[in-house]
Amino acid sequence: MTEGRPKVVVIGCGFGGLEAVRVLSRGPVDITLLDRTNHHLFQPLLYQVATAGLSAPAVSAPIRHVLRREIRRGNLTVLQGEVTGVDVAGRHVIVAGAGPGEPADAIAYDHLIVAAGTTNSYFGHPEWAVHAPGLKTLADAFTIRARMIGAFEQAERSTDPAIRARWLTFVIIGGGPTGVEMAGTMTEIAHHTLRGEFRRIDPKSTRVVLVEGADRILGTFVPELSERAHEQLSRLGAEIRTGCRVTGIDADGVTLQRRDGDTVLTERVEARTVIWAAGVAGVPLGRALAEATGATLDRGGRLVVEPDLALPGHPEIAVVGDLAAALSYGKGEPKPVPGLSPSAKQMGRAAAANLLRRLRGEPTRPFRYVDYGSLATVGRKAAVVDLGVPGLGAVRFAGLGAWLFWLFAHIYFLIGFRNRLSVMLDWAWAYFTHERAARVVAEPARETAPSGS
Repeated sequence: MTEGRPKVVVIGCGFGGLEAVRVLSRGPVDITLLDRTNHHLFQPLLYQVATAGLSAPAVSAPIRHVLRREIRRGNLTVLQGEVTGVDVAGRHVIVAGAGPGEPADAIAYDHLIVAAGTTNSYFGHPEWAVHAPGLKTLADAFTIRARMIGAFEQAERSTDPAIRARWLTFVIIGGGPTGVEMAGTMTEIAHHTLRGEFRRIDPKSTRVVLVEGADRILGTFVPELSERAHEQLSRLGAEIRTGCRVTGIDADGVTLQRRDGDTVLTERVEARTVIWAAGVAGVPLGRALAEATGATLDRGGRLVVEPDLALPGHPEIAVVGDLAAALSYGKGEPKPVPGLSPSAKQMGRAAAANLLRRLRGEPTRPFRYVDYGSLATVGRKAAVVDLGVPGLGAVRFAGLGAWLFWLFAHIYFLIGFRNRLSVMLDWAWAYFTHERAARVVAEPARETAPSGS
């Protein structure tokens, strides 16, 4: 640390935090980056780790390696630790002790950028989490992978047709990009990857059920692309339930409700593997910040920020990424900023630039989100693309061309040449052989006991 220079603390090394640090490292500030893990995660491809298509190092990289150039500049310190609170009045970030009985650390700041992200939201039913893991971290991906592979092993062991069918049924709750991508990939695994590897079961008899509460999947896309994705996913063999509300999840399956006019219909899907991709909420740190600063939380537990991404009444604290309920101030009325990786990157850069403007005594600028579009893959040779091209407007397409575009876009935005090369090779091998590169699990997943036992 250099005496007299402003101290900036950045919480979280996701897309927003990473971009903020890169901008700030060129300024006259001392930066401390805090993250509970030692790695940056390329979350758009995390589902590929969960479905055994990619290994963990292919979609992640050590923070210290990613930011090695910034560290060499001499004004960045990277620390691994879990932030448990913020002393807003004293301007200190509280970090949990390094081990049992170890005292918490208090790290001083003059300016704070919070990029702590979100967690899974079970809509008031936290008890569902044990039966339906979400997908936010590498640990989540390992859990889902072990459950998925373990389900086929348990089905092979079973001699009871009803129990076997339950093991061979997978329910994915949430029809956004993650849910659609999971459903398409798991269908392909059952129909192609595992073909000929079991003696007692036919993996092609596997049911993959995708549940969505709205009337269509991929609700953030235009209806035409949602319909194309629905058709492509159905063609792969997945069952799609739209307009369905989850009312119960237990060790034996999922209970659904849907309306048919004035009639409420209930459906029970017996399944031993359920994956949650339906809802997210701000991390608890967001609520703690709201209580300490008087900031407002939206329905999803995200912090409502000012146009320049600072908390109201606290210009020294900015919130970026999925934890921020931000608006984009471009032409026309302000529009909500979507919770996507490009928006997190842009917010991180904007918050850092505004911080440096404050230090120079200049006015801050309202955040303007540049929407380059959305992508979602459905399965092999199937995807949908909705792009915003300057000068051309919306460019939308689906099918093989969209799938190839999705592949190259994700390879391009991966961190590091090694990761790009590794993913390219794994995907090429999977395309020609249908094999999944990462099907090894350390130990079987701990299954919850069926409700009847």
